[in-house]
Amino acid sequence: MTLLTRRALTTAALAGTFLPGLARAQSRKPVVIGHRGCSGERPEHTALAYERAIEQGADFIEPDLVPTKDGHLVARHENEIGGTTDVASRPEFAARKATKIIDGQSITGWFTEDFTLAEIKTLRARERLPQLRPASAAFDGQAQILTYEEVVAIARSGSQRTGRTIGTYPELKHPTYFASIGLPTEDRLVAKLKALDLNSATAPVFVQCFEVGPLKRLRAKTPARLVFLVAGEGGPADLPGVKYADLVTARGLKEVAIYADGLGPEKTMVVPQDPNALLPATDLVKNAHAAGLVVHPWTVRAENYFLPATLRKGDPKDPTFLAQHGDAIAVLKALYAAGVDGVFSDFPGLAVAARG
Repeated sequence: MTLLTRRALTTAALAGTFLPGLARAQSRKPVVIGHRGCSGERPEHTALAYERAIEQGADFIEPDLVPTKDGHLVARHENEIGGTTDVASRPEFAARKATKIIDGQSITGWFTEDFTLAEIKTLRARERLPQLRPASAAFDGQAQILTYEEVVAIARSGSQRTGRTIGTYPELKHPTYFASIGLPTEDRLVAKLKALDLNSATAPVFVQCFEVGPLKRLRAKTPARLVFLVAGEGGPADLPGVKYADLVTARGLKEVAIYADGLGPEKTMVVPQDPNALLPATDLVKNAHAAGLVVHPWTVRAENYFLPATLRKGDPKDPTFLAQHGDAIAVLKALYAAGVDGVFSDFPGLAVAARG
């Protein structure tokens, strides 16, 4: 990590100047982000999932964005779409199956960058975790893949219908990889923000990314709010040898605040858990707030599979035990008690209920 530059010190000083306003913002009710929509109940990144999230009270709906061969940004968790669409059963696309190196990992499947938008639109979405979410898998084959513009249209329609402002929370996936194959995504997204009248710091949008360089480039191109995503392990794909842990120290967060408005940590970085129980909250939220960053951890899921033993419900001998729902409300309440400014959940209705 580099030392604080003069610009960083100036930015930190300015952040301090506006801390009263920041405190007011952080005293507001935490926002609920429908993670890939209501992805616990409907196939992720579909109109079905996004509409369900809005119905349950989500403030934002989240599309992960990856490009098509002809440069459109579509909502898929990964550019590999074999597990979330019916592409593997489509004989006309059998020859598109490939093996690629994405952020250092060898992945075999079908990739959005090998399809035009028109071809992508012929596919239908599938549940990514059918063993854990069979009720969601019942909706397989019913929904198309969406562009970012279509996700924004769903949010705006939901705003009109509910009287609440529903925002979008796009994530740029693997931007360094896509730049390496001639499909850079930062400028494409900025162009969309401008065309959709979202290119401002007050627009109902947050742009998130796990990489540092793309966020720095975005900071120079858009005033829209930016969020640096971090995980408990590993590091940014564009900074080999750098760990996320190195970037979220009290000092490091002040540098993050130069190019981001918020931090999106893995939830266990805020409220750790061991196999048995939740553990006391860390100082991450306090340190991020001190740097002027809002904090939106990810991702709260309801299934026993994702919960520590003391929060699981049901009979462990039941073959469906891990798919049954446990006490996710306890996780959400612990995150809210830690002072977070929002939370990602596959079950936004639970996050709204826990927020009270």
